[in-house]
Amino acid sequence: MIEDDFYATVKLKSGEEIFAKVAASEEDDRTMLLVSNPIVINELKGKNGLVGYKIEPWLKTTTDDMFILNMNDVLTLSESSDVEMIMMYQDYVRSSNKNATNHYKLNRKMGYIANINDAKEILEKIFKST
Repeated sequence: MIEDDFYATVKLKSGEEIFAKVAASEEDDRTMLLVSNPIVINELKGKNGLVGYKIEPWLKTTTDDMFILNMNDVLTLSESSDVEMIMMYQDYVRSSNKNATNHYKLNRKMGYIANINDAKEILEKIFKST
């Protein structure tokens, strides 16, 4: 049975701290967390005292957006109602989804389109003429 989604900060026993949309699930007498688009947030402090945040994906070498965590690996879990944090998270998820699905169809307005043989011939002519 899966509970309703909620935003949470999850501190793992490994020391990692992630922010994500989370749902709890009970399976075979174990509690699992379904974690959607987990992110790591680092605070950046400027020389003039300004503070900003750097948001990165929790796992950088995968395109998956859903992960299962065993509650035995979780040190603590804190549900978040921080509107600013939730908005930063939602903006990040929207922009990462937009970048993943932004495939442009090539057309002549983007520049010259040629097949390999034509391009090779043109480049050889340019090379020989210089």
